[in-house]
Amino acid sequence: MSVKVISVLENILQANEQVAAENRARLDAAGVYAINMMSSPGAGKTSLIEQTLRALSPQMRIGMINGDTSAASMDAERGAQVGAKAVHINTGGNCHLEAHMVRQALAALDLSALDLIIVENVGNLVCPSGWDLGVHARVVVASVTEGDDKPYKYPNMYRVADVLVLNKIDLLPYLEFNVDYFLQGVRLLNPEVQVFQVSCRTGEGIPAWAAWLRERARHSALP
Repeated sequence: MSVKVISVLENILQANEQVAAENRARLDAAGVYAINMMSSPGAGKTSLIEQTLRALSPQMRIGMINGDTSAASMDAERGAQVGAKAVHINTGGNCHLEAHMVRQALAALDLSALDLIIVENVGNLVCPSGWDLGVHARVVVASVTEGDDKPYKYPNMYRVADVLVLNKIDLLPYLEFNVDYFLQGVRLLNPEVQVFQVSCRTGEGIPAWAAWLRERARHSALP
């Protein structure tokens, strides 16, 4: 007797990639640059988004897509208060955003009035790394309060990152966090990743991060 095995996950991921490609094509046609910001809970994604908005506004028109496992839209509201055109996605308990969710959020935004979209994924260092949303860059936000072993414990997240933002560096004098050890783990997994070290409290490193985003968005807007 033969048994037919169907890979459900493979089929789901293939369908997600198709929608992701459609999202990317839509963004490209509008000349909008988009990033997927991922981290563990408490790493400071929303604070980083707030500081990014302050650094880039009003020169740039920015949209924010916030994903959360509940209906609570506090993070999206924080982005809106600093000038972002914000959309909140309730994932219904899902531990990550998927491309079809982002497609719905893009439909709620006027892309012709935006230069940059920041997608704030669900706080999780496992699930989000495997799902393409159709953005142009995947940004992992880490913080020194999490410990310097995160790249060794969660390699997939750091392996897929285009950019790493190490947050809360103002707390380094008070913590046993070895930056060299942390970055060594990151570089072993991902030698080409772009790294920024920032503090949302003091503003250190924010100008360099904002300048990187501004340059990428400028290139995306070129015909």
